[in-house]
Amino acid sequence: MADNQNSSQNDEDMENVDLSTSIVDDSAWEGFQDGQLSFIGNEVESIPQKLIDDYSKVTRRLDLSFNNISCVDGLEEFCHLEELVLDNNTLGDTTIFPRLDNLHTLTLNKNKLTDLDHLLEDIKVKFPRLKYLSLLGNSACPNQLSSMEKDEEDYQRYRYYVLYRLPTLKFLDSTQVTAADLKEANRVGPFMCVVRGPEDTSKAPEESPPSPTQYTPLPQNARSSDDHLSTFGKSKYVYYGKHSEGNRFIRNNDL
Repeated sequence: MADNQNSSQNDEDMENVDLSTSIVDDSAWEGFQDGQLSFIGNEVESIPQKLIDDYSKVTRRLDLSFNNISCVDGLEEFCHLEELVLDNNTLGDTTIFPRLDNLHTLTLNKNKLTDLDHLLEDIKVKFPRLKYLSLLGNSACPNQLSSMEKDEEDYQRYRYYVLYRLPTLKFLDSTQVTAADLKEANRVGPFMCVVRGPEDTSKAPEESPPSPTQYTPLPQNARSSDDHLSTFGKSKYVYYGKHSEGNRFIRNNDL
């Protein structure tokens, strides 16, 4: 009975929404229809307050792709939200997500997420009914979309670890989760965590330039042009090699 009353209230709220109201720029946003709100490509850094005030109570699917969103304050007002698309934004490890009990689909492709452990723990607590998750294009998801140095083995280790932490997922990234995936994730998942050491931000000490030395191969005092220690001239002696040590091993018939 309570569910019917909530559904009726939601329908009344949707009827009361002025669909002609501009959020920021009529040419920039996709619009609202049947509980689906799109606000794409506006380059905002957070969710506009007018968007929250006008649509939070009647939106079931929210698409905020291709903005510069790094803060999701106000998202907690979307109490009936089931699907959230935040692709191509600037969400990072410091982004704080609110608890959304009805959310079953979350796509965070191409953001700035790097700490996979922190993200998975946050998702597990904040979105208990999540079934569909996509993290492609983030450093936390090691594949060729995030780095050309990563390969299929890196992604597979990541996939097993995510499914080990979130075993209720039905889809991860672009692939359906199978029973075999979950079985293998349960077996190897605990060992797939990548441990990162602390970053060394200290600078190496600068090397001091070598101290000048007193040694020089040149004479300390220059000689005059008349002060010679060698001579040059012609010699009448001609060496024929008769007394060479090497000639002892050469016979006449070898010549």
